[in-house]
Amino acid sequence: MKLKDITEVIDGLLICGESRLVEDYSAAFASDLMSDVLTLQSANFLLITGLVNIQTIRTAEMADINCIILVRKKKALPELLELARQNNITIIECPYSMFKTCGLLFKAGLKAVY
Repeated sequence: MKLKDITEVIDGLLICGESRLVEDYSAAFASDLMSDVLTLQSANFLLITGLVNIQTIRTAEMADINCIILVRKKKALPELLELARQNNITIIECPYSMFKTCGLLFKAGLKAVY
């Protein structure tokens, strides 16, 4: 599924990473526990979270995640955006809960990491 389509499905707002809108994603993982994210052994998935601090970007960097969806109307902090840009990580803000966001993406064809 193209990132552009993912953004539309969740009524998301692309904050940074416009160059990745044509990239395909086949799976997603949702968590607010970054330690859980670090245990994943999958590739080319996006992260759905409500955490808006630099630890989210650091975790994504370590796990080779290049797209993060921030749920629950959370706004990316300036330091998060700066670090995301430095690491070429796309940030999308979404107005929905994590549950609804996951449901919409699953219904649209995105699969779970496991």
